[in-house]
Amino acid sequence: MSAALSFVAPPPGLAPHVEFELAPVAGSDGLFTLRAVEDAELRLYLVDPRTVLDEYAPTLTDDQTAELALNSPDDALLLVVAHPAADGVSVNLLAPVVINQGTGAAAQVILEGQDYPVRAPLG
Repeated sequence: MSAALSFVAPPPGLAPHVEFELAPVAGSDGLFTLRAVEDAELRLYLVDPRTVLDEYAPTLTDDQTAELALNSPDDALLLVVAHPAADGVSVNLLAPVVINQGTGAAAQVILEGQDYPVRAPLG
């Protein structure tokens, strides 16, 4: 199951790209690759936080939900960017990627007024 995503603005560091392909990583529950359609070498790893964290419940602003045309929480898929490093993997909980599962519209949002770390270690 792969999905075509169209970001409302280029994700940070990936400009000018807005068209991406999201694909699960075989054998890794909740792990995905996000590749730019026009540059397949440009790739991020995204993690479904429900598979690795117990208490992650961010709140989106009205503007963020309107920008992605989210009518209910069930419309949204939240994924977090993974940062592999020599000392382990961390995830960015402050700026999740939010996807409208019905339309494929996506955005990396900054969670306003919420105390989530940019680099939360996994494991």
